[in-house]
Amino acid sequence: MKVGIDAIAFDLPKLYLPIQTLAEHRNIEYEKLHLGLGLERMSFPDVHQDVVTFAANAALKLIENYSLSPSEISRIYVGTESGIDASKPVASYVTQLLEEKLGSRVFKNCDAVDMTFACIGAVDALQTCLDYIRLNPDQKAIVIATDNAKYDLNSTGEYTQGAGAVAMLIASNPKLLSFSSKTGVSSQGVFDFFKPRRYFTKEQITNDSSNPLWMDIEENEVALYKEQPVFDGQYSNQCYVNRITEAYEHYKVITNSPKGLFTQWENIIMHLPYCFQGRRTFVDIFTRELKSPEKASDKEYVRSVAKNQEYLEFLNKTLHPAEIASALVGNMYTGSIFLGLLSTFCYHLQQQTELTNKVFGFIAYGSGSKSKVFEGTVESSWKSVIEKVLLFETLAKAQPIDFETYVKLHKKEVKDSILPPDEEFALDYIEKDNPQLLGARYYRFPKLS
Repeated sequence: MKVGIDAIAFDLPKLYLPIQTLAEHRNIEYEKLHLGLGLERMSFPDVHQDVVTFAANAALKLIENYSLSPSEISRIYVGTESGIDASKPVASYVTQLLEEKLGSRVFKNCDAVDMTFACIGAVDALQTCLDYIRLNPDQKAIVIATDNAKYDLNSTGEYTQGAGAVAMLIASNPKLLSFSSKTGVSSQGVFDFFKPRRYFTKEQITNDSSNPLWMDIEENEVALYKEQPVFDGQYSNQCYVNRITEAYEHYKVITNSPKGLFTQWENIIMHLPYCFQGRRTFVDIFTRELKSPEKASDKEYVRSVAKNQEYLEFLNKTLHPAEIASALVGNMYTGSIFLGLLSTFCYHLQQQTELTNKVFGFIAYGSGSKSKVFEGTVESSWKSVIEKVLLFETLAKAQPIDFETYVKLHKKEVKDSILPPDEEFALDYIEKDNPQLLGARYYRFPKLS
């Protein structure tokens, strides 16, 4: 029995900052970002957008575009590393909002949960639901990857920012893509990238050593959290290479695959924290498999392979299709690998490529750290699914913002949306007055007159 993605949809910010604009204001050579890293745009959420609105809007498009009935859905699993609450999952917000639009309590028998492991959390959610469908082939599940990849202003991660969500219907006998039952895995606990709670005493904040009641907090220590991560770029890159190499080797072992397995893949779908991350890191596997394994640790030799015409032609065929949307959106954390999948399918639809029965290789990564390698086979009805996606058409309609607007949005100094929401879930307000509901987030579905 085949199990995989039956339908797919997405939601992205409608605003973006041109990378050239960022480069000019940060005194960075534009060619370094554009030609070196492949960056063109950096999508950025508007005032009314967050990981909940992205997830709910992507799920609603999935349901409406493919005429799904809520009664068909027995699971809504969300992968995210941008949770807005330490207890209440994004998935519970999504089911609540969908019920407001589709009917009261239509998801009352639907399981909902979030899964978090940096950028690989949505792959974990996907594989959990694949196993569920294998055991219950008459059921269907929705998996949503939703994130806001936000970095500190003027940091080395700033130009990789992005946001959005991808929603997928998981079912037996899928129309788009069926997945292998085996997965290569590599994991190691490291601090290459993390988002810690930072603790301060009340005296540090209030200059009062008597532990006064402050913001309804009785404890003398106060935990503060910000969306931007702590990260070590070079170390994180090495962890990425180590994990994907180990996971790839593990997949070869458990599937009894020959050397050069990836040469059988029509396309390679990798987690792309920035557009060219895949091509700059896959060269290690390429070198070990097709060139000189004994020289794989020789950095100068690996660099020479990366510039070799054979490798460049390989990249253009296998990795480039996934890079197209990445260059225009930026990092989406858990959603990046699935944005790459969408980009690849939409590219082939434009090129009128025949993909049926072709195999895609998936290489996922999450900091902290873990990688998974698995395969997917394209199904015969893939074109009918992808024709409804309109990814590149949507990206063409996005609107640029100037640098000053970007900085104000980043600092949350803008009170009104740059582009008012229309026919989409939007953040209405965050409770600030009622102490019993302090921090509660409320949403609406506005219509522009």
